[in-house]
Amino acid sequence: MQVLSNPQKHTQQQGQEQLRYGTLVLEDGTSFEGRSFGYHQAGAGEVVFSTGMVGYPEALTDASFAGQLLVMTYPLVGNYGVPRKELWEDDHIHVTGLIVSQYIDTPSHAQSTMTLSTWLQQQQIPALEIKDTRLLTQHIRTHGALLGKIVFEQDIPFYDPNQENQIAKVSTDHVQITGTGQKTIALIDCGAKRNIVRCLTRRDVKVVTVPWNYDLFSDHSDIHFDGIIISNGPGNPKLAQETIQTARHALEQRVPTLGICMGNQILTLAAGGDTYKMKFGHRSQNQPCIMQDSPRCYITTQNHGFAVGSVPPDFKPWFTNANDGTNEGIMHTSQPFMSVQFHPEAAPGPVDTEWVFDYFLEQF
Repeated sequence: MQVLSNPQKHTQQQGQEQLRYGTLVLEDGTSFEGRSFGYHQAGAGEVVFSTGMVGYPEALTDASFAGQLLVMTYPLVGNYGVPRKELWEDDHIHVTGLIVSQYIDTPSHAQSTMTLSTWLQQQQIPALEIKDTRLLTQHIRTHGALLGKIVFEQDIPFYDPNQENQIAKVSTDHVQITGTGQKTIALIDCGAKRNIVRCLTRRDVKVVTVPWNYDLFSDHSDIHFDGIIISNGPGNPKLAQETIQTARHALEQRVPTLGICMGNQILTLAAGGDTYKMKFGHRSQNQPCIMQDSPRCYITTQNHGFAVGSVPPDFKPWFTNANDGTNEGIMHTSQPFMSVQFHPEAAPGPVDTEWVFDYFLEQF
């Protein structure tokens, strides 16, 4: 199937403005043509969609999107511009490319510092305005997440980010210390969003952020910590063997441990469970999660393409997705080990589950 949202030439003059066009090509041969409003350079990755209505600055700087071409289903994107860098979830954009239905180049917001187009060009990220993102999203829902590429004059090969260790690409390469407090958390950075650290420091916690492959239990490590948090991150969790090994040591030494998103999958693998790749994943700010053995349903922010397939021994489900029944968290039956598939720090999204940090901190 070939779908052209605008059959005009790739480049045309309209007054003083030069309009450029590019094409999104999927691995099954489907193509969508659209107007370019980002950096004029090809990009390839896994095509995924997010149904969030707000929060494109946070989404674009979320390292969990590394290696992916992101389709925003909400029709208007760019209408409130780009805030200052301190409000991003990382110091640069992580998506490989962006697809929207309607790009707004006249933002209106008190915190706006530039247009989305300017930001994308500065960060060298391609972006296309494809009118029928509904059809594109339906295609992904039917066939599952597909490899794709945004191309202009020159073609490039497809790229599968799940075949490489994406966590190693986005993790910090040095130890960072933030905040003060009587309790110290070692945050294993698999692509951690900044709001995790913000939530912890607001609770008077000292946060020591370490690389994904840092051995917290080595004789050479002089880091003192009371608990461990394994952060969110991109790609296939089974490729982060060093992180899995660290989590396994934490379980053996009974160190209180909390996993977030990717951390849910890492903890599962460390404890003897299994994970699998979902058909098209969860990426939104309205995923309903039911707490085990309770009538409570929380609305959550999520961004993941892999999930827990089997809960490990001595653990039980903590949350379950109300839409598709997938696992949304696990908890040990007797030890302070727990994890959630959603983002308690949100950013963007509802803050309904930020209490998870409080509950974890009460364990030690």
